[in-house]
Amino acid sequence: MRILTRYVLGEFLVPLAYCLTGFLGIYVLFELFDSFNRIMATHPPFLLVVSFFAGYISPYLEWLIPASLLLGTLYTMWNFCRHSEITAMRASGIGLAVIVRPLLVVAGLMAVCVACINEFYAPWASEKARLLREERFKPKPDKIRENVPYYNQQAGRVWRINRMDPDNPRRLEGVRLSFDRPDGSRRLDVTCRKAEYLDGLWWLFYPQYQYFDELNNPVENPVPRVAGLVIRAFPELQETPRDFMLMNKAWEFYTIRDMIHYLKTHPSLEKNEIASKTFDIHARLAAPFSCLIITLFAIPAGVASGRQSVFKGVLLAVALFFGFYIVANGCMVLVKNGLMPVIPGAWCANAVFFVAGLILFYRQR
Repeated sequence: MRILTRYVLGEFLVPLAYCLTGFLGIYVLFELFDSFNRIMATHPPFLLVVSFFAGYISPYLEWLIPASLLLGTLYTMWNFCRHSEITAMRASGIGLAVIVRPLLVVAGLMAVCVACINEFYAPWASEKARLLREERFKPKPDKIRENVPYYNQQAGRVWRINRMDPDNPRRLEGVRLSFDRPDGSRRLDVTCRKAEYLDGLWWLFYPQYQYFDELNNPVENPVPRVAGLVIRAFPELQETPRDFMLMNKAWEFYTIRDMIHYLKTHPSLEKNEIASKTFDIHARLAAPFSCLIITLFAIPAGVASGRQSVFKGVLLAVALFFGFYIVANGCMVLVKNGLMPVIPGAWCANAVFFVAGLILFYRQR
């Protein structure tokens, strides 16, 4: 690593860490005021409290990290200009792009972290934190779910599950499956004592069959040789245990993969609902890029604060920061009201402010 890169990183990471720690501390403090009585009343284990606050704050990191990058970049560039270090570096033949490259690399790594947190940690951790709060920090094992229905409209199948353990959704007790024809009439009912999902297939134990004609009248089994099988695999059943687990989960706790899967398995949703949920997918994908975009326009704002006026540079950066999220939220409202296409609405703020950041950066060069 070059000496210049190490120096710039050292000057940037310290204020970045202070800003991020400060923002996290403020959020934790506000939540602590609300949850302090519950914590003191139950005396939960320390690690449980830590996991609660980590889960509580995880959905907000996609805003807190860009805000920390903004302030850290502003301070770093202002400090460089205040001590004429930018001038000395440029006089030595080092371009501005080389000087700020470590800042953009850190912003890119933070964007990757935000993407991973949003997909692999925040959905389940924030849901767990909400349950802990509702249970007053007395965690309970997942309750056995009873009478769970699931309708696969695309395949024309209805599941009725008597008992399902959330800790082991691969095993279902008391299952009744209804297979419908394309015209909506009942074709077959299958009942079994239990069903297990093994090697990507559903296996039904002690299945019993009831066939129906086009008028929904019971008829004899046209395939009597399978009626005596104690265990039978059903490769035509494409549902997975995840489908049943998503039934009672709030949309905000879905991962991107779950959102896409939900839209694929629910093709009959209304047009406005499809647009709204598709927007949420693209908004989740676009969120991490805010780290790079905000850092990009914070660099010239920090240079301006060091060369001209601190107030001018900070005001420009803060205005662009809030403008970015105002545009993003405005596009969300337009899309969800059917006044704007989904994909342009989800990526509009990123595109507009990325171009603005490039223009400001080019002018500083």
